[in-house]
Amino acid sequence: MASDKVFLITGASSGIGAETARLAAAAGYRLVLGARSTDKLEALVEELGGTDRAIAVGVDVTEWDQVQAFAAAARDTFGRIDVVFANAGFGAARGFRNETPEHWKSMVLTNVYGCALTIRATIDDVEANRGHFLLTSSIAGRRALQGSLYSSTKWAVTGMGESLRQELNGTGARVTLIEPGMVDTPFFDNGAPGQDALQAVDIANAVMYAVTQPPHVDVNEILVRPTAQEG
Repeated sequence: MASDKVFLITGASSGIGAETARLAAAAGYRLVLGARSTDKLEALVEELGGTDRAIAVGVDVTEWDQVQAFAAAARDTFGRIDVVFANAGFGAARGFRNETPEHWKSMVLTNVYGCALTIRATIDDVEANRGHFLLTSSIAGRRALQGSLYSSTKWAVTGMGESLRQELNGTGARVTLIEPGMVDTPFFDNGAPGQDALQAVDIANAVMYAVTQPPHVDVNEILVRPTAQEG
């Protein structure tokens, strides 16, 4: 049973993060939900049963002191950390002539550095509890996309996942890369192209599949695409 286990999620205010929180709560986990803005998080906490079951923590994953405070809030409130879903991230228009350098910098820091900081702040807990790390990569982290710096950040996350798995090998802790194809989430300003895009709950189901496997089973990667997606 997961009734005494604690599940941390960054990028939890909407989309994949929020749907994963709903499924994890239904499975009995206590939730520590992080995002830059807490408005939506607080509403989600109420939906999941209030502060006895979940807490909302404002966190910018690119700031080490805030990530440390996020992990500390989990320990202070619930006494432990078992599952960490490093899910915070965002994209950019394709083309090396597009977007501002400031947008690029923020994206690289969030998608790559923020993921690494989330790992660093929680790795001792996850190892001690024989827990689970899940990192949101992408199909774009498995095949280079034309003119996409976003794709480059997800290649970095893919490599980070395998590096982390090797570091934790033999400890009982597990690592899973979650690699979505096209998903209809707030990641896209106007929804994902095409009618056959995955829904956020489809990816949340993949996350929960990984964490509910027996302790001796580590699902290293889950690549999920819509049936109709090209490439």
